[in-house]
Amino acid sequence: MNLTLLGQMGTFAVLIFFIWRFLWGPLTRLLEERARRVQDGLAAAERGHHELELMQAKAIETMKKARAEASELLAQAEHQALLVIEDAKRQARAEGQRLIIAAREEINGDMNRAHEQLRAAVASLSVAGAAKILEREIDPTAHTNLINSIAARL
Repeated sequence: MNLTLLGQMGTFAVLIFFIWRFLWGPLTRLLEERARRVQDGLAAAERGHHELELMQAKAIETMKKARAEASELLAQAEHQALLVIEDAKRQARAEGQRLIIAAREEINGDMNRAHEQLRAAVASLSVAGAAKILEREIDPTAHTNLINSIAARL
């Protein structure tokens, strides 16, 4: 065998030992660390994707609840508005009835006063006519008594 070949084999063996001892270990650790980081990144991405799906489902559920609550609040507001309108109508009817009753009472009072004034005027005219017929004036006491008796008959 050739000494050069042996030298080359020895150099190759030293090179392999050097690579295995000083380069192969750190290089494999570096590759393993990178593979672990890639695996962690993939797992985190999968967890993120799963969390995103959960959050989307939760957001949809929250929106459904919010719509239901808004619909319920709207229905309650409409019901309350109807109650307020009905109460206002009832109060307006009651006020209208009260005004009608007050107007009727006022009309009746005015009619009674007008009747009394008319009675007094008729009585006074009757006495004046009788006085002219008799050509004399009746004394005030008799005059008052006569008016009251005529008014009572009317």
